[in-house]
Amino acid sequence: MSSKAGREIIAGSSNLINQQNMIIGIGIDMIETARVEAKVSKENGFRELVFSAGEIAYCEARANKYEHYGARFAVKEALFKALGTGWTNGTSFNEIEIRHEETGQPRIFFLGRTAETLAHLSGCRILVSLTHVREMAAAVVVIEKMD
Repeated sequence: MSSKAGREIIAGSSNLINQQNMIIGIGIDMIETARVEAKVSKENGFRELVFSAGEIAYCEARANKYEHYGARFAVKEALFKALGTGWTNGTSFNEIEIRHEETGQPRIFFLGRTAETLAHLSGCRILVSLTHVREMAAAVVVIEKMD
């Protein structure tokens, strides 16, 4: 796991046996990678507004970078759907960072003011699944309240 600044909202073990977890939100999003490419490649600040410095470095190092940008955008949209709030005051898209475990499993980290605004999720586990192909990127986010 990276030692970068940021706080991951996760609690409890990954063993779900004998736990009384409750799903409190599910979100899904899908986006055409061509739309993401058009926005990111304009050099008008969209990339920096939506993606963290870590995400930009990650995506720019990939051969199919717009697929990776698209998947991260889809995670952020799916997260707000799972929260049931839409984009809320006190949050910034570029303060929601998707990082990968050594196993490849994606995780969401909240940075800056967004971490403060969403601190009420500290007793929750946020599960993420993302996928992408040349034309599309998609993500699902599930928020579990941990007992």
